Amino acid sequence: MHPVSSCLNDQIEEAVNLLSSGGVVAVPTDTLYGLAASGLNDSAVERVFQIKRRSLDMAIPLLLADIQQLDTYCIDIPEVAYTIVHHFWPGGLTIILKKSPEIPSIVSAGGNTIAVRIPDHEVPRAISRKLGAPITGTSANISGHPELATSDEVVSSIGDKIDMVVRSKSTPGHTPLGVGSTILNLASEVPKILRTGAVAKKDIEVVCGYPIANAEGLS
Repeated sequence: MHPVSSCLNDQIEEAVNLLSSGGVVAVPTDTLYGLAASGLNDSAVERVFQIKRRSLDMAIPLLLADIQQLDTYCIDIPEVAYTIVHHFWPGGLTIILKKSPEIPSIVSAGGNTIAVRIPDHEVPRAISRKLGAPITGTSANISGHPELATSDEVVSSIGDKIDMVVRSKSTPGHTPLGVGSTILNLASEVPKILRTGAVAKKDIEVVCGYPIANAEGLS
């Protein structure tokens, strides 16, 4: 694993350099620690699958730096998506939209949609912005194992499998929630909550102005 610098800006620069060359870095977010690789690099994303022991038929979410990137990496975006993201981003809401051809198929598990969000944490946003690409935002844990909320947990669990852990002290407004993001599918005819998490369904409904369905199996 790459040595860790004490200065956060230096860590961000190191992380960007590693990601530019196909590396995988653990980064803090507003929810949990995530595994970051360039979302435009097939082999780097494949490393994320290998590290997590994640099935290749499970798509990986992407983290963006700003809302403008939606129009670069997503297509056929419904108007309600802009209403929702302007209200909840940055924050703990992931939305699913149709992907642009620029996104490798490994990210979407061969499908035509991707899950995206802007986290309420400066580190992943800064890394994505400096990298000039979205970064993977899947949780930094072995699939099926407990999710990880601290850098020490990441080092203990997968430190020997990744290139670097970015360590960041929590700042006001950026304390990790310790729970995953809510996932909202906006690529289907009827918007649906696929996973409950940091953002409450009722809050999304207030912004949308209409009821949101739950995926089968969610209450």
